Amino acid sequence: MSAKVRIKPQPTLALRLFNGALSWRLHKRSLFVMVVVCLGLLLLALLSLISGTYPVAIPDLLLSLQGQGEEMVQMIVVEWRLPRILLSLLLGSALGMSGAIFQSLTRNPLGSPDIIGFAAGSYTGALVVILLLSGGYYQIALGALIGGIITACVVYLLSMRNHLAGFRLIITGIGISAMLSAFNSWMIKAADLNVAMAAAVWGAGSLNGLGFEQLLPVAIIMLALVPFLYLSSRPMKQLELGDDSARASGINTGATRLGLMILGVILTAIVTAAAGPIAFIALAAPQIARRLTRSAGVALLPSALTGSLLLLSADWAAQHAFTTQLPVGIMTVSIGGIYFIWLLVREGRK
Repeated sequence: MSAKVRIKPQPTLALRLFNGALSWRLHKRSLFVMVVVCLGLLLLALLSLISGTYPVAIPDLLLSLQGQGEEMVQMIVVEWRLPRILLSLLLGSALGMSGAIFQSLTRNPLGSPDIIGFAAGSYTGALVVILLLSGGYYQIALGALIGGIITACVVYLLSMRNHLAGFRLIITGIGISAMLSAFNSWMIKAADLNVAMAAAVWGAGSLNGLGFEQLLPVAIIMLALVPFLYLSSRPMKQLELGDDSARASGINTGATRLGLMILGVILTAIVTAAAGPIAFIALAAPQIARRLTRSAGVALLPSALTGSLLLLSADWAAQHAFTTQLPVGIMTVSIGGIYFIWLLVREGRK
């Protein structure tokens, strides 16, 4: 006689807006985790605003945010620190969602744009504009986008054999990423010394010197992507069940997968264009969010919030944990390398 096993469903909360035109179904644990992460973001943002070489007291901070107080304090808080914090939140969320998209498509925690070469492709496109065309910010952004899309198409085509396998996509992406890294190093070495040094510093991934000039286009693009991200959330979960189940529910698997890949590349290119290649946030954020929420698969919103928290934390540590200020990309690589080794060991035991 076999025993019956009852699976206790997680409590859920349904949110509906505009007479049901917009709706979300969230596990209560996921909602609790996201609220805690948001509180952590607020506290860390406050810490970032008041700490630094020129510490700012809380009353002075409140006055400067209202456009009052000393002119020096207003410049430090509003013009220097605030846009950097907002960029950390936006770029971290972009990396978290990009990683969630690719990990969902490959059904593998190693499937992030860092590993499968799309970030390297965006970096290559940006380097071509910087070193060969001497382009400005918007030209670099366009180059990063084109480079990422071309790389995604190449990896996608080389990975196709009857159907797209996640592991084959990862292996192909690793190979393409290695070749692009070698090509990027050759371009920097062959370029003019001053330009090459600037490109190398930018290639480390840094938020230093960024302000409202970079924040505004990033915010506009991210806002424009919100409807597409919302519409992609449900098909992404259906693809995780397998192509047959997705087709049975009315999903065009080929077009949906291609659209998700382009969306993920755009998110990666936004980060690369604004701050250079920032590694491992896209790899770690979706898996950390998944373990915190105990969800069956990766989800966009928890991954976005976790990515923001990771990048903001890494940037604060890069500024204040050492005697000299480091690019945030060095900090994320150092921390992410440990996570990557742990993930490889864990996957190897399966």
